[in-house]
Amino acid sequence: VQLQASGGGLVQAGGSLKLSCAADWRTASNYIMGWFRQAPGKEREFVARITWSAGLTAYADSVKGRFTASRDNAKNMVYLQMNSLKTEDAAIYYCAAGRYYSDDASRYAYWGQGTQVTVSS
Repeated sequence: VQLQASGGGLVQAGGSLKLSCAADWRTASNYIMGWFRQAPGKEREFVARITWSAGLTAYADSVKGRFTASRDNAKNMVYLQMNSLKTEDAAIYYCAAGRYYSDDASRYAYWGQGTQVTVSS
């Protein structure tokens, strides 16, 4: 299973970014897709997850109402729309695939390379 995240960059606080994660065809309908992030000196933390089939989503409390996960089954793409970004959202963002509907990073077997999100004040 190969994943490739993209779309990170530098944005001012209050701005928006949309991250993308390209998955190979084996992940479609078989896995739960998660978004995680890791800031310097901090542990990797759950951000959001989405199921391929029904598009069921869940979010960390810190991003609820600001971030939206979505997927395009035809393109095997998963997205994370991030609005009203805060400086504390700055981190490397990873997409991951796993068999469990979980916010535990250890439950995700496959990881993309990460994309940097920087938020300036």
